[in-house]
Amino acid sequence: MMLSVRKIPVVFSLVIWAAVWEIVGRAGLSTIIPPLSRIVTAAVTVLPTEKFATAALISLRSFALGMAFALIIGIPLGILMARVRGLGRILGMWVNIFVSAPISALVPILMSVVGIGETTVVVTVFLFAVFVIVLDTQVGVAHADRSLVEMARSFGARRHQIYAKVLILSALPEILAGVRLGAIRGVKGVVIGQLLVAIIGVGELFDLYSQYFLMEEFWALVLIVFLFAFAVSEAIAAIERRVEYYASAR
Repeated sequence: MMLSVRKIPVVFSLVIWAAVWEIVGRAGLSTIIPPLSRIVTAAVTVLPTEKFATAALISLRSFALGMAFALIIGIPLGILMARVRGLGRILGMWVNIFVSAPISALVPILMSVVGIGETTVVVTVFLFAVFVIVLDTQVGVAHADRSLVEMARSFGARRHQIYAKVLILSALPEILAGVRLGAIRGVKGVVIGQLLVAIIGVGELFDLYSQYFLMEEFWALVLIVFLFAFAVSEAIAAIERRVEYYASAR
């Protein structure tokens, strides 16, 4: 009997993954991989602690600031690159380079420029997120339906009205896709920045748990970070689904 893949719930893969992890952990093949049940227990123990609350607050603040700067700079810059051809040619190559470049290699340089502290993490989040936001915004605006722009002009729309009511709304699905990808990369930026700085936020906890070989707590923190990134991604994806009709109309 053939089992239809479409009828299998997505959560089924998570159940299989959890079962395999538990079996491998119980088998004692490696001290680095404890049983998943012990990791979940450690997560329940770690979450209410004051140390985790302080680290999470610092990390969330760094993430929020970095993403705010990425949105404020990335979306307008992407729109300008799409509408001003010369600017798009000049900056397009650099945006593509930084999208594919290993930004984590720049963190030690940032530490020497802006110092060791939260500012370095904020800049790291910004660099991880801004370029993909710029790229997706540029693509969305560049592929907006020209007939909609011409129709708006024929009805006497001014330049700012064309941008606000036609171009941005038409490009909104791509902009939100860039924001979602940028947010995921921003979470990576927080962790990488704080790991390299290793004195603040979740990076300090990762360093502490690995240094003292507290594998249950270490993997618990990894799962918490993964769940946070997934929650952010799904929240933005839900907004994306609400504006999909712009894409279909375009």
